[in-house]
Amino acid sequence: MRIQISVAAMLLSLSAVSQAAMFEPVPEPTIAPQDQAKVELGKMLWFDPRLSKSGFISCNSCHNLSTGGVDNLKTSVGHGWQQGPINSPTVLNAEKQIAQFWDGRAANLEEQAGGPIANPKEMASTHELAVQVIDSIPGYKPYFKKAFGTDKVTIKEITDALAAFEKTLTTPNSPFDRYLKGDKAALTPQQIKGFELFKTSGCTICHNGPLLGGSSYQKLGVVKPYQTTNTAQGRIEITKKDQDRMTFKVPQLRNIELTYPYFHDGEAKTLEDAVRIMGEVQLGKTYTPEQLADIVAWMKSLTGDQPKIVLPILPPNGKNTPQFDPWKKD
Repeated sequence: MRIQISVAAMLLSLSAVSQAAMFEPVPEPTIAPQDQAKVELGKMLWFDPRLSKSGFISCNSCHNLSTGGVDNLKTSVGHGWQQGPINSPTVLNAEKQIAQFWDGRAANLEEQAGGPIANPKEMASTHELAVQVIDSIPGYKPYFKKAFGTDKVTIKEITDALAAFEKTLTTPNSPFDRYLKGDKAALTPQQIKGFELFKTSGCTICHNGPLLGGSSYQKLGVVKPYQTTNTAQGRIEITKKDQDRMTFKVPQLRNIELTYPYFHDGEAKTLEDAVRIMGEVQLGKTYTPEQLADIVAWMKSLTGDQPKIVLPILPPNGKNTPQFDPWKKD
């Protein structure tokens, strides 16, 4: 009863908020002239596997910019073919989120960028080793000099450059964005029907704002417990508060058609599965096949223009660059 009252109260509150405030188009990417060199350096580092201990895994390995900024795996493949602990979220539009990672442990992209480098289940390096490797590559020196005014390499410069590049990875001009801007022909009748159902169902309690998510933390399994074998517990691992158990950052819905599988455990294989499960465990609703098709059709209108990336040519190793051995057993 309390849950029903709570959901009803939230819906009533949100009904007073205009659609213009609840849903906003994704802005076009902009790069300030003074940040251009930092962005270019960040793009090089993004694709450089030498940031990893094995010399084999790059940022793009788990956040593939050719596939919606994800790897389309339930959980990512890490150092030594380890299975990652959680589904890899998209990097696209990530700057606009309340925080980074499913549990929100990184406040911003700069902080997030340093995490995977030193995570033993991901790139498995250390910040000190990553700095040593990049500093040993002479071809990087001019890029650091141009971006930061010094060719001295520190982890701060590495993560700042990576974050600068990530901030350019926005996806504007989706059919839904054009619809919000007044082009009512941008969506099909089925997509409009799905959008209306999405709103009246209560999905906008969590999925709102320019990214339709990413702006709050919510408990997974509000009405009905979510069943999973994944060991991730969400925000409780950061706050140590029991009420935050199974509370995760709400995933954004932008480009959701591309970022399968879904949820922190990657257990929802399709959008239909994801919408059906969310209806059951979050809203206490059972959607008909037609309703599922309508909502999914609308969700596919959230795919925007993907970043146009020209692959960088990375500088070769220097004489002091460590030799990588991806087959070495730790």
